[in-house]
Amino acid sequence: INSLHGRMAPIATGASLVQHQLKSIGISGDGDSASIGMGGFIHLLRRNLPMIYLVANNGVYGLTKGQLSSTVGTDMKLKSGKTNPFSALDLCAIALEVGCTFVARSFSGDSKQLVQLLSAALHHKGTAFIDVISPCITFANHDGSTMSYTAVKGKNHPLQELEFIIESQEKKVDYDEGTTQIVYFDDGSSLLLKKIDSKNYDVKDANKANAILRDSREKGEILTGLFYLDEAKSNFIESLKLTQRPLSSLNEEDLRPSVEQFQKILSQFR
Repeated sequence: INSLHGRMAPIATGASLVQHQLKSIGISGDGDSASIGMGGFIHLLRRNLPMIYLVANNGVYGLTKGQLSSTVGTDMKLKSGKTNPFSALDLCAIALEVGCTFVARSFSGDSKQLVQLLSAALHHKGTAFIDVISPCITFANHDGSTMSYTAVKGKNHPLQELEFIIESQEKKVDYDEGTTQIVYFDDGSSLLLKKIDSKNYDVKDANKANAILRDSREKGEILTGLFYLDEAKSNFIESLKLTQRPLSSLNEEDLRPSVEQFQKILSQFR
């Protein structure tokens, strides 16, 4: 669906509610989610809608010829040389604050990390938000731009080396934190796992995630990786206790209560 400009989030919410058996992937930009569509962005995340929410974050309004967006800070310059006077919004920090259950950031030039994050996001039952730093080669790929491909590549600091195994035939491994392990599968493929040191980072600690994001901003770094994961929180469909059948498939007969059910409803108001 090519949705209304700046309104991907509310349209995705409606589409996902009536067809909740489908996996929804919403693609937005920083001009949408961090500006005109921020209200929809925040409420979709706090409701934990079961979908993947991707933001192509390039720091400019590409549709209207390159004005600076709200995701860039005071060190950003336009091609004209004009410096941005405003501080930046961190979409990942905002996502954590409103209770998003999967918060990550990657870089469009790091396909290895991004593919693994997308694979993990596809298996998350709630909202999986990924802020994808995506340098604009038309309006923001010049000297003085903090969002150019060269600038981002030089400042990119991956939090983890991410690998993801799709659950099928069970495979068991046992290796120490901070080491790597190769897992071989029946189809001949293999996966290189690297276990992070849990003493230094816990993806289920929202306070830790906020702290490392704040620290990276203060250092002028772009931190990438999976910052936070909560697999226990009910998603929007579960919270509303919706029928297993898609709402779009229900007809008038399905929605009409029986006489007994109607009388029971009326009795609650006597």
